[in-house]
Amino acid sequence: MDVKRATLAFGLVALLLVSSGGAAWATQTPPQATAGHGAKKGTRSAPQDPHRTASDDDDSDQTDGSDEDDNNQVDAAAFESNAEQPKNYSVGTGSAQSLMKWTPPTIPDIDQYTEAAAMKRLKRTPLGHVHVGSMLEQPQFRNFMGRDERMREWAKRQSSMPQVIYVGGGYVTPREMARALPKQYFAETEPGVFVARLPIDVLPGATLHIGDDVKDFRLSLDRGAFIVNEGNLFVSRSRLEGWNEAKKEPSIFEDEKEFRPFVVSWGGSETYFIHSTIAHLGYAASKAYGISISQYSPSVAPIMKKPPPTGWLINSEFFDNWYGFYCYEAEDMAIVGNVYHDNIKYGIDPHDRSKRLLIARNTVYDTRIKHGIIVSREVNESWIVENTSHNNGLSGIVADRSSMHNVIALNKTYRNNSDGITIYESPNTVIWRNLVTANQRHGIRVRNSIDVQLRDNVAVGNTLSGIYGHIENLSDTGRNLKLDPFHPIISMTVVGGKLVSNGSGPITIDQPLSLEVYNVDLREPRRELGIHFTGVLGTYQEKVLDIMVRQKLPVVVKPETLSVSSTDK
Repeated sequence: MDVKRATLAFGLVALLLVSSGGAAWATQTPPQATAGHGAKKGTRSAPQDPHRTASDDDDSDQTDGSDEDDNNQVDAAAFESNAEQPKNYSVGTGSAQSLMKWTPPTIPDIDQYTEAAAMKRLKRTPLGHVHVGSMLEQPQFRNFMGRDERMREWAKRQSSMPQVIYVGGGYVTPREMARALPKQYFAETEPGVFVARLPIDVLPGATLHIGDDVKDFRLSLDRGAFIVNEGNLFVSRSRLEGWNEAKKEPSIFEDEKEFRPFVVSWGGSETYFIHSTIAHLGYAASKAYGISISQYSPSVAPIMKKPPPTGWLINSEFFDNWYGFYCYEAEDMAIVGNVYHDNIKYGIDPHDRSKRLLIARNTVYDTRIKHGIIVSREVNESWIVENTSHNNGLSGIVADRSSMHNVIALNKTYRNNSDGITIYESPNTVIWRNLVTANQRHGIRVRNSIDVQLRDNVAVGNTLSGIYGHIENLSDTGRNLKLDPFHPIISMTVVGGKLVSNGSGPITIDQPLSLEVYNVDLREPRRELGIHFTGVLGTYQEKVLDIMVRQKLPVVVKPETLSVSSTDK
């Protein structure tokens, strides 16, 4: 068997055979910053998740918590069906000393992710080679037909049985590809402008470098071009985009079901986008979202035996992509200093069991359909820090579906069409020193999550609550409860920060397992009667304000069956 061609076979089959796994809330080690955060060869192993099975398919459940939201209507209605929940609470004081002993999270060194550091990872020797081969040379390609018959789509666009440009053996540039390949497959159409008219596969051990001598690297929409990376892909100070040759213009998004070129990097690969522009890629088909960094499917991963994919995306611009960024079981990725704007469904969307991600100093805005930044389904031990996310279709930043032990810190979210920050079914989350303002719903929302720390946040002028906590029964929402379990419980600690002029009040929470509030600056209520709490705090408002304002002590709220201390220790 030709190993290179077999590798491509498995890689392309995996486009249609991707899975999702189950989740269970468990105690884990919180994220700790290390100097070595980022891509490291030879140190990673593929995750062995007991919930991950070959029958799982991410097409069947590629959704996020907002799909089971309460339709942006009356938040309070979410509680009414939970008659078994406690109705009486004890309100007392807690220990200010213990609350103030909290240690802020350590943020990784963001400044290490530079162009110079990335380019040191580029190996220019040995030189590689390219050739054109068939997609159908191995029997595994029979499965590549898939439910959506993408093989037929590419056969139609190529006017032949589908072929692929193989990049193998070492370092290759577009200029070398143009010299080696017939123009009907790959061509330099004008100085510095290259068009790929077939899919490209960067095989393990090979490197494709699209560098600053390339003005534009175009993937032909007409011919069904895309990039599969199983080795190393570098795009530095260049432009990579989908291209409509018939119209002589970019492949601008029109319909989510219509093919557009895309990039997918599989297990064992490394991907680096550096000071570049990535645009007009992706549509609503598995791993064809635009820029996808993904482990192989469960049926292929045991055969390939590759470590999780990784890479750096730094100081680049991403726009008019179906997803600005997507990953699946990726590890140690750095997404730093980029601008994501006018992407279609999501701006930045790490998914399923990715971990130790650094999402920092990005600006994300005008995402058309959903969230600016979302981590979903067991994306753990990651940092979302120093980002600005505004004017997005739904929330600015979201942690969703059992994504645990993440740090959301030092971000600015404003004028989003839903919340500034949303936490859905994601316990042990730290939300620290964020500014959330002028969002159309809540400043910060927490649903069905425990041990959520909100520290020193500022929520100003949001339409509903500054901070909103609630439980919700998701059993009848069509949610796959094996993949995405939930527990209708909530506990929060709110310390420091300012809650200013939010429409429904500073803090709203109902049916908490526990709530601690201390040293929060409540200013400029919109209501003429002054500060007004709703939910449990509203029921006990006089006592809550006495403890917070007059005694200046922590307020602790728990169901009557749980004890609450009465003095400050």
